[in-house]
Amino acid sequence: MALVLVLLPLAMAALALSIPSNRLRPWLLPATAIAHSTVTFIVLSHPELRNPYPWLVLDPVGAIILLTVSVLYFFSSFYTVGYLKYREDRQNRVFTACLLAFLGLISLVIWSHHLGLMWVAIEGTTLATAPLIYFNHTPRSIEATWKYLLVGSVGIALALLGTFFLAYSSMQGGFQATLTFEDLLRNAPGLSKVWLRASFILFLIGFGTKMGLAPMHTWKPDAYGEAPGVVGAIFAGGVTSGAFLALLRIYQICNAAGEGPFISKLLVFIGLFSMAVAGIFMVSQRDFKRMLAYSSVEHMGILALGLGIGAPALYGTMLHVMANAMTKGVLFLSAGNIHRAYASKNTDQVQGALRRLPLSGTLFLAGFLAITGSPPFGPFISEFSILNGAFASGRFWSGGLFLVLLLLVFVGMGMTVLKVVQGRVPQDMESSGYRDGFMTTAPALAFMAIVLMLGLYIPGPLTDMLESAVRFLGNQA
Repeated sequence: MALVLVLLPLAMAALALSIPSNRLRPWLLPATAIAHSTVTFIVLSHPELRNPYPWLVLDPVGAIILLTVSVLYFFSSFYTVGYLKYREDRQNRVFTACLLAFLGLISLVIWSHHLGLMWVAIEGTTLATAPLIYFNHTPRSIEATWKYLLVGSVGIALALLGTFFLAYSSMQGGFQATLTFEDLLRNAPGLSKVWLRASFILFLIGFGTKMGLAPMHTWKPDAYGEAPGVVGAIFAGGVTSGAFLALLRIYQICNAAGEGPFISKLLVFIGLFSMAVAGIFMVSQRDFKRMLAYSSVEHMGILALGLGIGAPALYGTMLHVMANAMTKGVLFLSAGNIHRAYASKNTDQVQGALRRLPLSGTLFLAGFLAITGSPPFGPFISEFSILNGAFASGRFWSGGLFLVLLLLVFVGMGMTVLKVVQGRVPQDMESSGYRDGFMTTAPALAFMAIVLMLGLYIPGPLTDMLESAVRFLGNQA
């Protein structure tokens, strides 16, 4: 089943390159998404299918990420079909193929229990997603693409160096040089502490760049701002989740080696720092898509903070992976619709979205309330759980600062969102022909329903998955 989840999307990507029709080609996306989601749910309901090969294992943490990515991609694929109908002026051959290739490569990231293979897969997702940013073929989009590649390449190179250091720490500890996760976890108490610490720092910087943690976040505002809305959703909920999983691997190894206090300080610091940077840049932000990029920086910071707090916050952290991804789906898809209707991302031109696009405007406003931790949405539950974990573990300063930064983000983001949705539509926008359609609003509505469900009632099977992931992480925390 692991090979199906990896190879099927890659095969469909190759097929997409050979299909001549611009109209038929995008339908490969939902077709592949349906197959991928079906296999995902089969694997999740049959634990015996999760260990097919020594290097390919779906552990409880990977199961949460796989479910998140599969659901995100499923609804985003249908949106993409609707989006590309409005963009018949653009060839979608490379765009479609890259989206399909990304699904296969991120699946490989999730299943990989060999850190070298995981690194290769993450680098593959970088190459697969870069052309997606350039879809609009504008000078700014090519600049954003190059920035993504350059900054991302530096980050991934540092992560590779960290991977080498991890293998060397095994050798220095008297073990065989290995990058298999199980071996490293088993041998963790005997690993060289100096090289292990150096490895963690490089992992944090390297994969933190891919996540978009500050100050390695510089590619995000440009990439999210210039890419189509659906690509922003894939980045914010899919690419970042894969990088976070890589960070979770080294987190577990370091905790098992007794380095918990050392890594905890770094994670708490970079988490709060990312939130602070995001909050500052959100204030008076006029580009609402760049605002969403800074929101992603903030929520990657929240994930890092949750890890740094440790066991009391792990449930909230894993829930936040899913809640953040689904809410970003709402925000980026509705923002894409608003951008299309106004042909602008600047709040000086984009006003009155609730009148111009009642459904997308409402979803954008609801998504803002959800992502800033307002009840009764999923992020409220996950963020409250992380906050509770901070206070329960005696980290009162961290918890208090967390609350202050959440307030800063709420105010900064709210200033931009309210400008977009309130007021009257500018006169020169009245003649725009774009209206909300089923294919471009139904996926966002589905994401909103999931976000609301996570805030009101978490189904039993999902609760079991989250608790299993917490136990898996907690054995080393």
